[in-house]
Amino acid sequence: MNTGAARPQFGNVLMAKRATTKRVKKAARVAKRKQPKRPPKKSSASKKVVRRKPTPKPKRPAVRKSATTPESIEAKLRGLDKNLLKLLNERTDLTTRLLTSRHERHEALFDQSIEQDLWERLDALNSGPLPPASLHAIFREMINSARCRLKTLRVVYLGPPFSFTHLAAIDRFGRNADLIPVNTIASVFEEVNRGHAEYGVVPIENSTDGRIVDTLDMFTRLPLRICGEVQMSVHHNLMSRSPRSEIVEVYSKPQALSQCRDWLARNMPRVNLHEVTSTSTAAQLARDKPGAAAIASRQAAVQYDLQIVAERIEDNIHNITRFAVIGEEVTKVTGRDRTALLLQIPHAPGALSEALMAFKKSKINLTWIESFPLRGPEVGYLFFLDFEGHMDEARIKKALAELSRKAVRMEVLGSYPRCEPVE
Repeated sequence: MNTGAARPQFGNVLMAKRATTKRVKKAARVAKRKQPKRPPKKSSASKKVVRRKPTPKPKRPAVRKSATTPESIEAKLRGLDKNLLKLLNERTDLTTRLLTSRHERHEALFDQSIEQDLWERLDALNSGPLPPASLHAIFREMINSARCRLKTLRVVYLGPPFSFTHLAAIDRFGRNADLIPVNTIASVFEEVNRGHAEYGVVPIENSTDGRIVDTLDMFTRLPLRICGEVQMSVHHNLMSRSPRSEIVEVYSKPQALSQCRDWLARNMPRVNLHEVTSTSTAAQLARDKPGAAAIASRQAAVQYDLQIVAERIEDNIHNITRFAVIGEEVTKVTGRDRTALLLQIPHAPGALSEALMAFKKSKINLTWIESFPLRGPEVGYLFFLDFEGHMDEARIKKALAELSRKAVRMEVLGSYPRCEPVE
């Protein structure tokens, strides 16, 4: 058995394996050195503690305040007031600029066509609940405030303050005008005629009692024109500081007592009635005298701190007083005008009928006619007429020319825009 030859061969194999192992390990060390170094591991002490945020709870939907709560209504009103104030001032400023652009300054200060056109537009747009009368009053104050920025008008009226004539003056010229009360209708005419005021306001007709004689008489004395009108629904109220059962006397002007006579006869037959110069004077007496009451306007009750015992006691629920605006203004044609005329004709049978044929031929609607005796020894009557149309219209000129040929005296007192009654 040749064992000696096998050992060297085994040794060679072992050496070869060891050499291979060394090469593999060397290659592994070289490969390891070529790899990028890893950053050193942080110790547990240097690790940043990341805390998880707690999961938020679902939010409950916000509870909105009801639109009908007092707080929400007040908040909405404050916002509306802010916007309204801005718009009202802007509207007043634009109106002032419009009036300033007019060629005739006096026309800009008085022209009623501005209001009439505006009322028609507002009434067409208004769906309530604000009534037309209240809406007109708001816009009227804006227009009159714009006019006062150009010039403050002096207006004299049959006083005292808070009489119905005062309320008519406020309605026509606004509260910013210089409104001056006087004691008589004659004084109103005289102040305007002397140039102490641009305009005057006087009652001319009542739907219950008819004509106001003092006013018509003054037109025969002084050369003033009717350049406007105000129609007011006149509501009379019984007011006092005493209970109704303790009222023993009632004060008011003759016209107011007359317009409430049926109500007074039915409801207060035993009270003493006293005539005074105005409803405002009556309200003062009712304020100062126990057991006294006055018949006057609601505004007078507020002014003189009186309680309204009975409302709207006028016998005619459609009681309207027409007030004339007097001055020297000549108004232009508006298409909705009225003309006033003072006429004297021969005192002979059929003279009036023959004179009035001029209106029929020209198809002119005669709206009012009143007569009163001539002053002095002359026998006859003066007639005060109102009719629809403007004296500058062709058909009106034709009728007036025909009428003048039959008249002893004829004076056109003025043409002016008609207006609707104000509540």
